[in-house]
Amino acid sequence: MDEISEALGDLGTFLPHIIGVVAVVRMDPTGILTTFGLFYAFAGAFYGVPMAVQPMKAASAAVLITPLDPGAVAGAGLVIGVFFLVAGATGLVSRIARILPLGVAAGLQLGLGLSLAALGVRLVEKQLWLGVAMSVAMLVLMRIPRMPVALVAVIAGAVIGQVTGITPPLPKLDFGLHLPHFVLPTQGQILHGIEYAVLPQIPLTLTNAIIVTAVVVRQLFPDGRHPVNERNLAITTGLGNLLSAPFGGFLMCHGAGGVMGHYRFGARTATAPLLIGITFLAFGLFLGKSGYDLLRTIPDAVLGGLLLFSGIELALSSKPHEYRGADLFLVLLMAAIAIASNAAVAFAVGVPLAYGIKRDWVKV
Repeated sequence: MDEISEALGDLGTFLPHIIGVVAVVRMDPTGILTTFGLFYAFAGAFYGVPMAVQPMKAASAAVLITPLDPGAVAGAGLVIGVFFLVAGATGLVSRIARILPLGVAAGLQLGLGLSLAALGVRLVEKQLWLGVAMSVAMLVLMRIPRMPVALVAVIAGAVIGQVTGITPPLPKLDFGLHLPHFVLPTQGQILHGIEYAVLPQIPLTLTNAIIVTAVVVRQLFPDGRHPVNERNLAITTGLGNLLSAPFGGFLMCHGAGGVMGHYRFGARTATAPLLIGITFLAFGLFLGKSGYDLLRTIPDAVLGGLLLFSGIELALSSKPHEYRGADLFLVLLMAAIAIASNAAVAFAVGVPLAYGIKRDWVKV
């Protein structure tokens, strides 16, 4: 029961983006759930820690704003897969991580945590009374040892949603074998995907999903008995997208917020990602669209509560109180830029600024 609860800790970062993608782009939920499930299970088995798999956020924003079709999404997935596979295999991401000052990394982590918490609040506001009630209940339940908090919240929220009518009704489950559709993008669709999804996503994935994720895992599991590092995260991100794109998968990466979500609700091993991977895979293969419709019965307010606590935990794990003077200024500035814009912009500003401060070229 504990393991099932741990597995639900990352739903707050998964469902809101995927619901939007399916609704706007008309992508087949079978392909998305199946490929996410496979990548999640692989990530858990390979890394041996509660590694997260999440939709790429800049790409999902572009998809919702710009009229991309499933072919363009597949093209973007192929290109971004090749990029990160090469960047990891050549050691490029490892070299970038080595030159990253600690204050910049901590600021990115703080900004990401606060941004996730803010997204959680926005989801809670959609059903305010339920969101506040469930968040308070989760806060109380977290004080009880071995309480499966996330599981209780999701089940209770889904039941309340059905009783009050604030969520879609329970779907009629379509049991059977549902295979993903093959998607072969044209050259034009690939170029369209590069312009609107790949270019804004690469720097964000490099910072949030690879560099900050590696930092967070090293903090949570300092014994080093895992293969989590920047190189491996880039390679698995590349492989995951290369293999999923032709089968209707959406662009995906790892994520520090998702790791912290699993950890915050009790995950300490690969059990959580394995369970959620198997669940998504079963929903996609054996329930198809009805599996996706079943996930939609979880209220936004409950997802927001999960995301709120995960974001706060991630922000606190950056330990800003341990920095002083110029280093503290750098951490807070990076966090502010990451919140106001994104982590990629903060990275571009922070690295030269940190070296300028270190060499007394910049006075703060």
